[in-house]
Amino acid sequence: MIELLATVGAVVVSAFAFIQSRLYVRRRLQFVDAVHSPAAPFIAGGLALALAAPIVWIVPFVGTGSALLFGLAVGFGVARGAGDVRKRLPHG
Repeated sequence: MIELLATVGAVVVSAFAFIQSRLYVRRRLQFVDAVHSPAAPFIAGGLALALAAPIVWIVPFVGTGSALLFGLAVGFGVARGAGDVRKRLPHG
């Protein structure tokens, strides 16, 4: 039962991370050129993974997969946010 709650919690936190990183890129980083580079999602996802790893190590019933899922969610959120910005900005 505890494992199921931990899995649901990891999915909810990762969905929240995806939405927030996408919105942050769309609202705050839309004119930052670095966010449009192909490496930006990998860098953001790696930093999120590095941030989540010590937390996962301390909290019981949460494994490495949760940190990986969190890092992937942030990376995909940055990629989708940058794609949204590219669609909105005028091409010149």
